[in-house]
Amino acid sequence: MFKRVLIANRGEIALRVIRACREMGIESVCVYSTADAAAPYLRLADRAVCIGPGPARESYLNIPRIISAAEIADVDAIHPGYGFLSERADFAQICRDCKIEFIGPSPEAMGKLGDKVECKRTARAAKVPVFPGSEGAVEDEDAAAKIAAEIGYPVIIKASAGGGGRGMRVCHNEATLRTSIRQAAQEAQAAFGNGAVFIEKFLEHARHVEVQVLGDKHGSAVHLYERDCSMQRRHQKVIEEAPAPGIDRRKRDAVCDAAARLIRAAHYSGAATVEFLMDDRQNFYMLEVNTRVQVEHPVTEMVTGIDIVKTGIRVAAGEPLPIRQRDVAVHGHAIECRINAEDPDHNFRPSAGTITTWEPPGGPGVRLDSHVVTGYTVPPNYDSMIGKLIVHADTREQALTRMARALREFNVGPIRTTIPLHRLLMENSAFRQGGIDIHFLERLLK
Repeated sequence: MFKRVLIANRGEIALRVIRACREMGIESVCVYSTADAAAPYLRLADRAVCIGPGPARESYLNIPRIISAAEIADVDAIHPGYGFLSERADFAQICRDCKIEFIGPSPEAMGKLGDKVECKRTARAAKVPVFPGSEGAVEDEDAAAKIAAEIGYPVIIKASAGGGGRGMRVCHNEATLRTSIRQAAQEAQAAFGNGAVFIEKFLEHARHVEVQVLGDKHGSAVHLYERDCSMQRRHQKVIEEAPAPGIDRRKRDAVCDAAARLIRAAHYSGAATVEFLMDDRQNFYMLEVNTRVQVEHPVTEMVTGIDIVKTGIRVAAGEPLPIRQRDVAVHGHAIECRINAEDPDHNFRPSAGTITTWEPPGGPGVRLDSHVVTGYTVPPNYDSMIGKLIVHADTREQALTRMARALREFNVGPIRTTIPLHRLLMENSAFRQGGIDIHFLERLLK
């Protein structure tokens, strides 16, 4: 097992890894930018190292500075968390070259699954259902128009690298397609340094169902069943839950088995999430693979009792998976609400500033993953998420009621947050009945 791990991230996920390391007897070294210098979670690490100014490109995305901090602190491994460098195969390769273990997949596996075009090829070979569309990157407008005509509109343009909705456009006709493909390529180039885009058939009314998977370096892989992440805004998840409501058992087994099959085919080790879109007949198609721990991993932990972060550290150290598929079972229902420092009443405008009121909820079945305390200042430099509120109960109905209760207890000020939106959604009849798709929230907010 590792003696010392550097955490190349910030906020909630940095604290999550610090706690996991402490419980495993591993020393933690946490890097930070000057914007995060006063962050309280840094005091819980065994050591904290400043790596640069507030802008992420000068700190959390600056590979030379992170590697220098790792070498100065003499760490055995680096945990990338999520976001920032977590899905950069070149960063994983640099860690390998520097004889530092990357807590995540190998550069080869990340390249195979992190690039959406290569991932589709791997999925097809593993007999995992994928959307009809281009076999690889689309080079020009005429080629794009030909493919779209063959598979039928609407289609979606996607960046081969990265995610988060960038480099993504939905097109309902050829004129829009020709304009959008240039825009998507430019946006992808600016965001990810890779302007390659591809085309897929677009489902108008789809559910977002994803499968949590764990693999080790010995060829084993298990799935931890599925989550529903259909409550989204601009391709960003807002609420996640496990298990996904209303899915036929045979379909559930099929989608989960397909995810594990894909991970084994890629010789993948560590935590990953295979994302699918499901139509109204519960036919499913692979969307992409997130080659890292997900923001929403706690809902799976709550229903399976498996610590995904600790397991990821163990398999990175070369240990075999401590569980087999027959050991994994789902108990009850869990829901997660992402709490963002945004103003829902003003088009989700960011709301940075000092938090003077922080009254978190509690009680049975309530978990709050957050790095925030009273007096914490939310910096304007990074993602607006300040916490994740997770509840667990015996049934979905009970979990919804528990979440509504916890949200009523949660008091944050004077900054604006998405708590009022979540309170509204917990009372929404369509959501409570499980009848939503990925465009539900956008329709609701119009």
